[in-house]
Amino acid sequence: MRRIAFAALFLVLAACSKDKEVNPPAELVDFRQTLAVDRVWDASVGGGDAALRLGLGATIVGDRVYAAGHGGEVAALALANGRALWQTKTKAPLAGSTGADATLVAVGSSEGEVIALSSESGNVLWRVRVRGEVLSAPLVAPTAVVVRTVDGRLVALARDDGHELWSVEQQIPRLTLRGVAAPVLAGDVVLCGFDNGKVVGASLRDGSVLWETAVAPPRGRTELERLSDIDSRVLVSGDNVFAVGFQGRIAMLALDTGQIWWSRDLSSYRGLALEGDHLYIATSEGDVVAMDSRTGGETWRQKALAYRGLSVPAVIGNHVVVADFEGYVHFLDKSTGEIAARLKSGGTRVSNPPIVAEGTVLVINDDGRVSAFRPKA
Repeated sequence: MRRIAFAALFLVLAACSKDKEVNPPAELVDFRQTLAVDRVWDASVGGGDAALRLGLGATIVGDRVYAAGHGGEVAALALANGRALWQTKTKAPLAGSTGADATLVAVGSSEGEVIALSSESGNVLWRVRVRGEVLSAPLVAPTAVVVRTVDGRLVALARDDGHELWSVEQQIPRLTLRGVAAPVLAGDVVLCGFDNGKVVGASLRDGSVLWETAVAPPRGRTELERLSDIDSRVLVSGDNVFAVGFQGRIAMLALDTGQIWWSRDLSSYRGLALEGDHLYIATSEGDVVAMDSRTGGETWRQKALAYRGLSVPAVIGNHVVVADFEGYVHFLDKSTGEIAARLKSGGTRVSNPPIVAEGTVLVINDDGRVSAFRPKA
């Protein structure tokens, strides 16, 4: 199966014209700062490899942050000050973000290994191999650890020893983006997007497929034009599921049946954030868009960050946060989309979504540097 990193898309497009740069990233311009933001702490889990565009990220559970680096290090950090509570060297080329609950932390590797650790001590509880790389966060559910692999499988592993409980498989196109969606739990239903543009709902108990819906069906004559991956985590709000695909659509689905309530043409390979009645999306072109979650109507669009490889947005207070390929973290006014503040987390791309807890925004870049920012009231 051929897989390509997103960065390779730019190389393919650029090959069409050797005399000029295609879609250069927007230059950052001065703006009127209306928000003060403190940098609270920094930490590192190391092992960066920006060229791979790995899905390494962090997870917050209670007052702890669990993060992983490509070099194999998994760490628990205090949310308040970034102090290391424990650090474990797994000696595996980790590639997926951490998934965690109060007792277990799970992470996947680019060699197809899933590793479970104790949330309290960091001791390795078990490690098993699944077919295919694990490039996204495992879902740590009450009865299983569920991972999505690059070969199109959704695999549930027993929490106690990691043996396989069930698997669900979708046919994957020959050409896809490098990345996979993280599975999400809604009640007793596991939801996940796939590289064929479908969202699947499966039973946590036995893996039986309850429904599958084509959100972003492939379109075009060439394999490049037909890329329609859903590589981002779907969002669940009440009885509704929100999903977005690359070169495809954003849609609201019914949780119980997968029926599409509304859809709009929109392309994103990162994903979306939801707060109240509004969705916030970073598009493939680098626009940040606010939409009414009930109707799909557009509220505002910020174009100043075009082609800057934006992360998934996050919402904190009255602001939307996105990070970019140079490590800049941008705070946008939630009502208007105007840029209110900008800081730098480091000189490396941020591929993963900022995460918010206790009035703090955490950003982890591709070098494994974790930075905590806190907007002032």
